[in-house]
Amino acid sequence: MQQNRLDLLTAIPLLKALLKSRLFQPILMLVTLSFFVFAILTGLFGTPAGAKNFSIIYIWIVWWAVLIIVLVPFFGRLWCTVCPIPGPGEWLQRRSIIYKRFPKLMSLRRRWPRRFKNIWLQNFGFLGVALFSAIILTRPSVTAWVLLSFLLLGVILSIFYENRVFCRYVCPVGGFIGLYSLTSTVELRAKDAQVCKDHATKDCVAGTATSYGCPWLVFPGNLERNTYCGLCTECLKSCPKDNIALNLRPFGSDLLVAKGRSLDEAYKAFIMLACALLYSAVLLGPWGWLKGWANMDTWGQWAIYAAGFLSVNLLVVPGLFWLAAGAARKLARLEISPQQAFVDYAYALVPMGLMGWIAFSLAFVFVNGSYALPVLSDPFGWGWNLFGTKDIPWTPFLPDLAVALQVAVLLVGLAFSITTAFRLGRQHAKSDALAWCGTLPVAAFLSAVTFVFLKLYLG
Repeated sequence: MQQNRLDLLTAIPLLKALLKSRLFQPILMLVTLSFFVFAILTGLFGTPAGAKNFSIIYIWIVWWAVLIIVLVPFFGRLWCTVCPIPGPGEWLQRRSIIYKRFPKLMSLRRRWPRRFKNIWLQNFGFLGVALFSAIILTRPSVTAWVLLSFLLLGVILSIFYENRVFCRYVCPVGGFIGLYSLTSTVELRAKDAQVCKDHATKDCVAGTATSYGCPWLVFPGNLERNTYCGLCTECLKSCPKDNIALNLRPFGSDLLVAKGRSLDEAYKAFIMLACALLYSAVLLGPWGWLKGWANMDTWGQWAIYAAGFLSVNLLVVPGLFWLAAGAARKLARLEISPQQAFVDYAYALVPMGLMGWIAFSLAFVFVNGSYALPVLSDPFGWGWNLFGTKDIPWTPFLPDLAVALQVAVLLVGLAFSITTAFRLGRQHAKSDALAWCGTLPVAAFLSAVTFVFLKLYLG
């Protein structure tokens, strides 16, 4: 057991009983599936005015804010525990929603291609959604079709491949949740890895008569990072040794775990950071022409915007960071390859990226959050007044407080990222002094990014 951990399952017996129950997760997934289907219906059949449509307000303001401000930094992949997207496909495979009725999953049992056993598909999937974000975030019908396509893709993949292949390798949302869950204050781990190693039947992988093997294709005994654990708690239900813990831990613990670092995850860090900057510029900035280009006012303007958007994400930000990581490697006299320095130091961008998204989301919540109450009474925009809140006017909530919070979270992100950069460099440097020397160019990159964020929010 690592230090600075508190096993919540031991501390809170009721929580352990809930998570071991086969009823708990499916019931929550059915609730979120109902919400998901309702968002699709309002998007397809409700008003085209985004500010008056349930799908826009409750997906891109309410759900997104809860996800990025609360769930990811504090609970990691908790959303994946209750996410409705894999539900229909998983239940089709199992031919059951709650209890295990058949010994084997039903699928064509195709092998997932080795070349795609990474998060590159998730990277490009997120980029594809982000590229059209100005349209998706403002047009309910487009939001509905995007949500429906995720649901259908999850079902189709479950027909060909066993377990949650969509979640593990394809889902654009799951990709960034996995990356940012490295910072989370919660982790699922084996209490004693040796117990898992010595246990011959590996019930957490193979399943039992009443439980399934891990649908995320993870062996808990080897689990050292949050990235690919979807917190489905299937291992907790199947482990006969009571060897699974749900730990409360220090923020950012997984960022220093060397095992599993890879170029695809590094690029996810670049993409998320660049998209947070670009979203802030397009959706919150004063440049109406830029928003028009992103909204596809003309195909030619959108093509220029798309080229610039992809270049910033795939070339400019990674290219500048390559220079910073190269300088860090030389200044710290690190005896590692340039690519390893590039990949390792990229994990220092994770706290900054997360805080950048939190700052962006705070602006949306404080400015547009008041739309949630009238839309709750009239979700389709058909003139209903179900709860008597339809006529509550739009009122920005304490905009000065929003700006102060944005500045605060960005500065916290900067400080945490610089500290992480030092600790990453110290894993290879021969002294603290050399590690701090290597931190300087990375800190300069992070400071420049923070300055751009502050310039966008403060003017």
